[in-house]
Amino acid sequence: MNIQTNDIVKCNYALHDLYNVYDPEIGLNIVDLGLVYELHFDEVDHKLLCMMTLTTQFCPMGDAITRDTYNSLVKSYPGWEVTVSLTFDPAWDLSMLSDDGKAFLGR
Repeated sequence: MNIQTNDIVKCNYALHDLYNVYDPEIGLNIVDLGLVYELHFDEVDHKLLCMMTLTTQFCPMGDAITRDTYNSLVKSYPGWEVTVSLTFDPAWDLSMLSDDGKAFLGR
């Protein structure tokens, strides 16, 4: 797991709830899947940007996963303006799995 952040404490707090956001087709959370690339916190304006990806650009559950990610971050940071942005650069691959994710998938 290699999440870029400008505030490790706030990032860890957000991750606590993001571990409860699952890719329903795989049955694994988005953190252990390696889908979360960046969490950037603007303390002055209370804005939170989450840059993430999906396992494929055509993921049929993409809308549900991004909506659940947004809802999770709003729960973690009430009153903050939360933006969840998708990127496919770099494209997701199995090397992005955490050790727990690899164990879950038998890798």
